[in-house]
Amino acid sequence: MRRDTPTSSRKRDHLEICYEKPVEAGDAGFEDVRLVHNAIPECDMDAIELKTRFLDATVDSPLFIAAMTGGHPDTLEVNRRLARAAERYNLGMGVGSQRAALENPELEGSFTVVREEAPHAFLCANLGIIQLRDHGIEWAERAVEMIDAQAIAIHVNLLQEAIQPEGDHSAVGCLEALRNLCEEFPRPVIVKETGSGISAGTARKIFGAGASAIDIGGYGGTSWAKIERLRATAHELAELGEAFVSWGIPTVVSLCEVRTTGGPIIATGGLRSGIDIAKALALGADLGGMALPLLKPAMESEEALSATIEGIHRHLRVAMFLTGSRNIADLRQTRTYITGLTRQMIESSDKTKEPYKEATWILRS
Repeated sequence: MRRDTPTSSRKRDHLEICYEKPVEAGDAGFEDVRLVHNAIPECDMDAIELKTRFLDATVDSPLFIAAMTGGHPDTLEVNRRLARAAERYNLGMGVGSQRAALENPELEGSFTVVREEAPHAFLCANLGIIQLRDHGIEWAERAVEMIDAQAIAIHVNLLQEAIQPEGDHSAVGCLEALRNLCEEFPRPVIVKETGSGISAGTARKIFGAGASAIDIGGYGGTSWAKIERLRATAHELAELGEAFVSWGIPTVVSLCEVRTTGGPIIATGGLRSGIDIAKALALGADLGGMALPLLKPAMESEEALSATIEGIHRHLRVAMFLTGSRNIADLRQTRTYITGLTRQMIESSDKTKEPYKEATWILRS
């Protein structure tokens, strides 16, 4: 009889907590961003084109199904529904961390189902940077082969590791491991944060190591500090999770920083509508990723998931229409206003010696 491994059990815990509990924290900054309205847009809303390119793939929408789950039998049906949606709408999709299946091949089915249901979709495998450091390129190759992925996301989740009772508390050697992977690996490597954001300085190191793209995973969406606090049985771990619920770089601030380093970007962390995706692309992202807003309907039914995706696309099209954006290239040229704390954080970059003066182009009026 199959027994759950500690990693597999943790995946089930995470899924249940995300569905049943309030796991979001903070402000991603999108409320401080306004797209400049075009009163005479001179375009046909019904003819707006959402298709775009990311790395070597063409997708029919900038909505990216961000990494969520896998690694436990209970997650298989969720990944099946997400994959069917990716195939139906020709969306890019990332799977959750494949560590559990790499440790126990009996769990591979919760991941292989994704390629089975989405034979033509752009899929990203997923491996933690700690596991990359400890197991090397072999695990990255196995993760990609498991789902026949076109790219691999190397996730960095040091806040979560610091709070987890099972967490790894050493990040020594991670950048070297990333560099070695990028030098040897035949597929694009995407570095993905999981809720604390990426600064301009860190982005330069990541692209300098050879990564093909960055998923900023900013603060303001699902909080792994909050999730681990809810999982914790020991008082000191629960207290630690509570103390770091507000830790991280808000998504919009992270996006403005990483944008100045010149590489492709997936914006994730607190995007909750097609309007947020439009704002993210206007601020420099290539794709806008969502996890929690798609996870809950995916756990309910395929119909609920399809309705959610179509609603996101509807909001995105209206936002594009009202900015005069006939296509995604036009949307990326849309002017924005940034106000409030988000603007203050962006403008404080020089004082904190984070050299990204170019970000001031965002603050056009």
